[in-house]
Amino acid sequence: MLEEEKEQVNVKLASDDDDIDNDEVLELHGNEGKSAAAAAGSFAFLWAPVLWFKMLSNEMHWTFVMGVVFVYGISQGLGGALSRVSTEYYMKDVQKVQPSEAQIYSGITSIPWIVKPIWGLLTDLLPLFGYHRRPYFLLAGLIGVVSMLVISSNKELHLALAILSLTAGSAGVAIADVTIDACVAQNSNSHPALASDLQSLCALSSSFGALIGFSVSGIFVHLIGPQGVYGLLTIPAVLVFIVGLVLNESRASNFSYGEVHLNPAQTRLCLNSFSPVLMTQVNQKFLDACKAMWTTLQCPEVWRPCLFMYLSLAISLNIHEGLFYWYTDSKDGPSFSKEAVGYIFSIGSVGALLGAILYQNVLKDCPFRDLLFWTQLLYALSGMLDFMLVLRLNLDLGIPDYFFVVIDASVSQMINRLKWMPLLVLSSKLCPRGIEGTFFALLMSIDNIGSLSSSWLGGLLLHILNVTRKRFHNLWLAILIRNILRLSPLCLLYLIPRGDPNASILASEMLSTKEEEEEEDSEAQEREKNIELVSLVNSVGHR
Repeated sequence: MLEEEKEQVNVKLASDDDDIDNDEVLELHGNEGKSAAAAAGSFAFLWAPVLWFKMLSNEMHWTFVMGVVFVYGISQGLGGALSRVSTEYYMKDVQKVQPSEAQIYSGITSIPWIVKPIWGLLTDLLPLFGYHRRPYFLLAGLIGVVSMLVISSNKELHLALAILSLTAGSAGVAIADVTIDACVAQNSNSHPALASDLQSLCALSSSFGALIGFSVSGIFVHLIGPQGVYGLLTIPAVLVFIVGLVLNESRASNFSYGEVHLNPAQTRLCLNSFSPVLMTQVNQKFLDACKAMWTTLQCPEVWRPCLFMYLSLAISLNIHEGLFYWYTDSKDGPSFSKEAVGYIFSIGSVGALLGAILYQNVLKDCPFRDLLFWTQLLYALSGMLDFMLVLRLNLDLGIPDYFFVVIDASVSQMINRLKWMPLLVLSSKLCPRGIEGTFFALLMSIDNIGSLSSSWLGGLLLHILNVTRKRFHNLWLAILIRNILRLSPLCLLYLIPRGDPNASILASEMLSTKEEEEEEDSEAQEREKNIELVSLVNSVGHR
């Protein structure tokens, strides 16, 4: 009897042990499952950008995506960051100009960006050797290499020649920009659902490149000087040249236009030389493009956003040079080093990158007008950080200058990027087919004219308030005036459409090219001829 009870107890204990073991096994498997799920989630998060790039490459072409990364990320982002910091110190320490003068010269070097419609017309209407885009990438890269070699190799270059070289380098970047913009606008029209993704690709590439460029810019300027940095800028120009070599673009097989019709031999001749017939066609295409642009600009859906884009930029005065001179002044300012200035700009690029990511993942479906209202309001409020810094109110709050400037740069750049992204998407949707590069360049030219107006008006304001290389007593007043003017575009938001940002804005008939209309007309005439022929055959058969 006792032995049977012991056996029952042992069986019960064994079953209890088995239950404990099973619970431990289940708990162990549960922890392993959670760990595996967490690892899978992290892997998916890291893999998502790769899948996004792969999707864009499959929908367009990998050479197009590479072109965007090279032009926006390396030429404009990284190269633009290096150029900006080196030019700041080149004007201040080598040429020794006043901040108001530096603003004027900065505007002069941006003139190639104002004439972007010319580059756009060339890329759209004047193919070289049968290609609309590739030769202009080659030209842009060549101009960039030559101009940077000139300014980097001459240590005592006259100011006028230095401005000329910087303007030529800016022209090289602008030509590459308008050419890749034409590719982006063309793909936005052919893939309207991916228009926001394409603008996000451009913005993310630019922000990543600028982040890297600003991070190392101060170090390079300190080690090899501003002109040494100009020598390094030949590398982005070479990469732009490579884009022209490998870009996937169909060769134009027929250049006939309007009333001019060519046989294959004449076509090959025109594609490879500037014959009178070719120039006649080009002139006709220029006239037709100008008519198409004028017709498009007359639409309220187009000219109203254009007016807003210009005024919102021109009214927001740019006084950056005055702030930069104050940053590096040892008496009145915080006396930041070259490395510190580069790091500050890099933190600003982080803010711009966060703004692009935030727009892509959260705000890209928000109506244009609502998003621009909040971003413009925050943009004006963020300017008060500069006001507090110049009056040294941050020190009264116990916040060091460097930490406060980092916050200022990151917040301002993030808000500025959020303000700029919907305008870029809107601009890409205003381009009629056939002249995408030209019209997008026209829209960006309007923005650049606004930036030029902002820079020159800001320089005039610094001159009136007597802000010089060593005098900064009225800099706070210039900042206050700028911040008040930043609020004024809120009164112009009625110019921006409220519609769905993923929908087309232009009427469908404006998105068709002249060639498509002629092809439709010829098909209709052919159908009428076929109908007449069938009716004739039927009538003969009845007889």
